[in-house]
Amino acid sequence: MRLFSDLPCPTGRRAKAVGLRRTPFATDGRALPVPSCNPRETTTIMDTAIRPAVPPDTLPGLPIETDPVALVPFAAAHLPGALSLSQEMSWPYRLEDWDFALQVGRGFALERDGAMIGTAALFPDEGALATVGMIIVSGAAQGCGYGKRLLEALLAAAGPRGILLNSTAAGRGLYERYGFKPVGTLSQHQGPYRLHRAAAPDPDGDIRPDGDIRAMGPADLAAIARLDREATGFARRPMLDRLAAAGEGVVLLRDGAPAGYAIARPFGRGHVIGPVVAGSQDEARRLIEAALAPLDGRFVRIDVPDEAQLSPWLAGIGLPLVGDALTMVRGVLPPTGPAHLFALANQSFN
Repeated sequence: MRLFSDLPCPTGRRAKAVGLRRTPFATDGRALPVPSCNPRETTTIMDTAIRPAVPPDTLPGLPIETDPVALVPFAAAHLPGALSLSQEMSWPYRLEDWDFALQVGRGFALERDGAMIGTAALFPDEGALATVGMIIVSGAAQGCGYGKRLLEALLAAAGPRGILLNSTAAGRGLYERYGFKPVGTLSQHQGPYRLHRAAAPDPDGDIRPDGDIRAMGPADLAAIARLDREATGFARRPMLDRLAAAGEGVVLLRDGAPAGYAIARPFGRGHVIGPVVAGSQDEARRLIEAALAPLDGRFVRIDVPDEAQLSPWLAGIGLPLVGDALTMVRGVLPPTGPAHLFALANQSFN
């Protein structure tokens, strides 16, 4: 997830970011441009030569709001604009990915003159936690405080919830100023997958003593939600139901009961594998291999916590490391285990 730094607006950039608003009455009768970049900034026009019948909001000494940017709830009508913003940032989101996020969470949009210049999304669970992500400010509007405005809106909407996010290094300072603390890092692996690069099968056969793997079915969802809460601390059954419905899942059985799961679904340039929840690194690798099996020749992405120690193995099977992120938390998250999270649904959902 990327949040752009909120530096003071340079003089020459302010007008480009939010435009120029003209006040109708200046001292010599001409309309003068009044630049502004701060959503809370107003300009006071002191004018002793006021024409008759001046509207009340432009009387001398009264504040005039100079920022035409509105913060509004994210709605379906914003999807095309959100897609354009992510394309500007070279993010691989499809329109379907934005729509899916709107279904499992809620968010905000920044609008200026009918055009979107920013987005942010909140994904609350059924308890007292949430994740945030998909925070974008258009290049022409960066440096004007809009990133902070979006973040403050997310924090207000989250209330007392504990919040988790994944940030670039550039966003760390801003998040720390709002009480977020680093708790870990994650690695992004992706590329065209070739099945023949996968690790050789176990010499004793495809079924190992630690369990068996089969396709996920609707009857597994309650057990999957329980395992997921053990691994993440989040109560997110509605999101898991939608993730499972959007893709193909596999379940690892131990003593006949689900002990781990993985979901692969269409996302971005191809497919994303995640979440992956298991009791051990070996079980996680087996689940990922099972999820990869139908994806030969397709573009695959997987985001893994560094503590899972899967990066060298993923690179070895043909999914190179292409990026990383810093996991940060505001508030308190519950303890987790014995199941562990080995891959994220994506960096916004966790």
